[in-house]
Amino acid sequence: MSLPVRDQLKYWGIAALVFVAVLWFLGAVILPFLVGGAIAYFMDPLADRLERAGLSRAAATGLISIAALLLTVLMFLAVLPVLFNQLTALVNEAPVMFRRLQAFMLERFPDLQDQTSTMRQTLENIGKLIQSKGGELAQSLIGSAMSVINAVVFIVVVPVVAFYMLLDWDRMVARVDDILPRDHAPTVRYLAREIDRVLAAFVRGQISVCLILGTFYAVALMAAGLNYGIVVGAIAGAVTFIPYVGALIGGALAIGLALFQFWGDWLQIGLVAGIFALGQFLEGNVITPKLVGNSVGLHPVWLLFALSAFGSVFGFVGMLVAVPVAAALGVLARFAIDQYKQSRLYLGLGPTARPDDDTP
Repeated sequence: MSLPVRDQLKYWGIAALVFVAVLWFLGAVILPFLVGGAIAYFMDPLADRLERAGLSRAAATGLISIAALLLTVLMFLAVLPVLFNQLTALVNEAPVMFRRLQAFMLERFPDLQDQTSTMRQTLENIGKLIQSKGGELAQSLIGSAMSVINAVVFIVVVPVVAFYMLLDWDRMVARVDDILPRDHAPTVRYLAREIDRVLAAFVRGQISVCLILGTFYAVALMAAGLNYGIVVGAIAGAVTFIPYVGALIGGALAIGLALFQFWGDWLQIGLVAGIFALGQFLEGNVITPKLVGNSVGLHPVWLLFALSAFGSVFGFVGMLVAVPVAAALGVLARFAIDQYKQSRLYLGLGPTARPDDDTP
């Protein structure tokens, strides 16, 4: 006999509290393990295909690891140095851009010449802050990204965790399936398959969208002559993962830099704006529908709320788990609605009751 609903809710509630407590107290510690587990999860279908092609699990895992290592080395040698150089140059040139903006505003708005003007004082304070913090910001960005501790953790721990989890992934899944409560095992398996479908379709598709758009923006903007095109492409591609935010940040950055660089050459500015508009059109009408699809079931507003909520409470680790949790909650909510529509609470007790009957 299965447990009463009250007892089931109690046990699942305890499990949820343990999950929140682990994120709260061990967020920084479990970060490399979460990243390694995520890599193993996304690489498991490829390993399964290689196994079906005749390779053993160990050989498939080794081949994937070597390919990932070569790709990472290539990225460090070919892309990251140029990206860091452009980012440093952009931050260092920010004071010059600000002085040009200040001169432009003084020319268009003569009232700002008044030293007692609030806007004039605000602009001067911002300019002084940028001048004093520009170089320091560039060094801190590079230093935080390449700090010794983070480099050791992510270069050593993450690949090791990903390798062993990918090697043992099928056995881990079988072990979890073996300890499922027998009364609810079919339902849990169904929900797990649905969560996996939603999560895989969304995350794998969005990663592909980010890479495609980032590459498109970087190449197209550099071909158009925009300085710091690689930086703009990298930022626009990375934040595309966040609904709406990617379009706003990427577009504002690209057009803003074009205004500073090509002021007066409206054709060139229009070309930069057109590149970004074309990218957004392709994303919304071609790339995202093809790679992500419309049946994923993760509404952009729900995803944005999950990222904001988990990020504000648990930091970067919270943002990593926000998408899986959002996918799981979405699947569970749809399952609960289906169960409700099959219950007497929805259908009623009368023999003539229909789901679309609006009479009391």
